[in-house]
Amino acid sequence: MFLRVIGRPLMAKVKQTTGITGLDVVPNAREVLINLYNKTLKEIQAVPPDEGYRKAVESFTRQRLKVCQEEEDWEQIEKRLGCGQVEELIEEAQDELTLIGKMIEWDPWGVPDDYECEVIENDAPVPKHVPLHRPGPLPEEFHKTLEAVTKKDPTAVTSSESQSRLKE
Repeated sequence: MFLRVIGRPLMAKVKQTTGITGLDVVPNAREVLINLYNKTLKEIQAVPPDEGYRKAVESFTRQRLKVCQEEEDWEQIEKRLGCGQVEELIEEAQDELTLIGKMIEWDPWGVPDDYECEVIENDAPVPKHVPLHRPGPLPEEFHKTLEAVTKKDPTAVTSSESQSRLKE
């Protein structure tokens, strides 16, 4: 029994390749992810607490951090999160940190309440040869996160409202 507890980390499977060109294996991916997620949660504190962006980032980052803390094996982390390989998650977390810095710089939530935006509507029909480029439906995980966020903020848009808006 003692040898199993001590030897388990030593017997963990070693990933040979990601199978993705240009994406190298990260042998200590779990630790890297935990550090990135903790840094993300620290950095996002600079965004006002009532902003949807902050709520969404905190929600999915906490969920991913929890999984990484609970699981030792990279395969189990990938399986439970269902968002790709741990190396891809590392890239996503690094990109999110970059975006947080840009969002703080851009300050999109700093628009004054009395600011008026001119909306120009063009009812001209789209020619048949031009594709409409409508995005596909959002994954269920997005709607679950949105519902969790809106439970804390009842003034936020509900997932059924957002789904009906997507269909329009």
